[in-house]
Amino acid sequence: MKIQRHSKIVELIGKYDIETQEELAELLNESGFRVTQATVSRDIRELKLTKAAGPEGRQKYMILQNRENELSEKYVRVLRDCFISMDMAQNILVIKTVSGMAMAAAAALDAVHFSEIVGCIAGDDTIMCAVRSVDETIVLMDKLNKIIYPD
Repeated sequence: MKIQRHSKIVELIGKYDIETQEELAELLNESGFRVTQATVSRDIRELKLTKAAGPEGRQKYMILQNRENELSEKYVRVLRDCFISMDMAQNILVIKTVSGMAMAAAAALDAVHFSEIVGCIAGDDTIMCAVRSVDETIVLMDKLNKIIYPD
């Protein structure tokens, strides 16, 4: 039922300029899906829908698909702006950042989805990244160097 509902939501936002969760819930109910606002809210989050300006300038729900590169660039910019240094301790990569920026940089690392990183813990100016292996730590350091120092 959830898959059919999600499919219907995608169809509806493609067909209509839907501005609110209530409008979406009403259209779903008219289409035979019995939903509450809480269900619609969860569906919006799961489908990664966002609100953006439509042709008339009014906000409407859209699928967040073409913004992936834009978001990745934002994360790369965060990493470049706050990075100071990095060093490895076996399969742990320790990254030093500008004071107060470690959590933002760790969130950026998580959002970029490096396959080598199992998880990150951030303090004020230090991030500890658990990496799958020593070899993958070296690979990750190389990837980060290419992002931070592109030339």
